[in-house]
Amino acid sequence: TTTTSLIASIFQNTKIDPTIINGGIINSINNIIIGTINNSFLPSDINFVIKLVMAIKPIITEPNKILRQKSIEVESVGKEEQKLMDDMLDTMYDANGIGLAAIQIGVPKRIIVMDIAKNEEKRSPLYFVNPVIKNKNSELSTYEEGCLSVPNYFAEIDRPKKCDVEYLDYNGEKKILNAEGLLATCIQHEMDHLEGVLFIDYLSKLKKTMIIKKLSKQKEKPDRIIV
Repeated sequence: TTTTSLIASIFQNTKIDPTIINGGIINSINNIIIGTINNSFLPSDINFVIKLVMAIKPIITEPNKILRQKSIEVESVGKEEQKLMDDMLDTMYDANGIGLAAIQIGVPKRIIVMDIAKNEEKRSPLYFVNPVIKNKNSELSTYEEGCLSVPNYFAEIDRPKKCDVEYLDYNGEKKILNAEGLLATCIQHEMDHLEGVLFIDYLSKLKKTMIIKKLSKQKEKPDRIIV
């Protein structure tokens, strides 16, 4: 009964499909309950349950041909697309990012998620399906940009200070957003992903080549610890 109640509390008010419950998750929750009483639960049990609930996906990093694909439009927003956006958001939060495009987890759909809120307790996620920039301001702003697909590298990039974006939201409703500042920069950065473009493409050929070479070497040494 205790396990059933705990499972219900985990899945209540979430978008997680309760059909994923199986013997593994029940055993892990049981271990957490017993461990809490005896002060001896295993962190692996907690991590197992969290991973199941959050559905964190691996992020593809440069160099990889997938990142250079042009994403395709979504015909309609249904449960499959909403589940994808949920997984993308969980993946983004887990990686301490503020934006993520579907192609970064290997799905070539024109979908991006963002959250530029600095306070974790007051998250403000944004979902964009088939986003299209309608207007761009001629005035530019400069931000230091990084990318979850280009780990540990940053560069100052100039982009239009303001832009108007037309898109479908999480529920498939058409919306228009007037963005400026960091929000505008983030939207343009993520929308570049939908065209197979990375922020390093705005750098000089020499700088871009050096970054890709270093990323390639890191991939050749998977056990290397980066701090």
